[in-house]
Amino acid sequence: MIGQIWTRLQLLFAQGVGLMIGADKVQARVLDEEPLHNLNRVEPYGYSYRPKPGCQTYLLFPSGDRSYGVAIVIGDKRYQMDLVEGEVAIHDDEENWVHIKRGGIIEAKAATKVIADTPLFETTQDAKIGGNLVVMGQTNSNGGYYGTDGGAAQMQGGLHVTNDFTVNGKNVSDSHTHPVAGSHTLGVD
Repeated sequence: MIGQIWTRLQLLFAQGVGLMIGADKVQARVLDEEPLHNLNRVEPYGYSYRPKPGCQTYLLFPSGDRSYGVAIVIGDKRYQMDLVEGEVAIHDDEENWVHIKRGGIIEAKAATKVIADTPLFETTQDAKIGGNLVVMGQTNSNGGYYGTDGGAAQMQGGLHVTNDFTVNGKNVSDSHTHPVAGSHTLGVD
């Protein structure tokens, strides 16, 4: 009797290698080379992932019955990030990641681009752009355009403006006119 209980206890848990990982099922090979099919796969709420074949699987078998199992943890040390104690990251096998670092810094790395599908992207403080900025729609500035340390904004490489262009309330676009008094040109209208 005690032997049967010990055998069942040994069959409660297993560590294996994931062979095929689906959205809700896993196929794994456990350490004794036993292939197990149709294992239920559980994901934490709000977080989805699809590991690659060869991942580590940690399996639970209620009542020690190997015909019904649940993959409770699936991990993969091949793609593990090196983190400092207390840090958190999400990542994939292509070295794309979001890393919550010590000191209040969040870093993100994407090989191609980051797409935010939202009607408004907002920051409560400054934004710094290391490359070019392409704006497909309109731009507005409530506080003015300023250069370094609050000085005048400088534009290098030229400026192309279509439609109206107003400076200090005066139209300076190609539709502006100059009144003439005699042979003298006056200010811009």
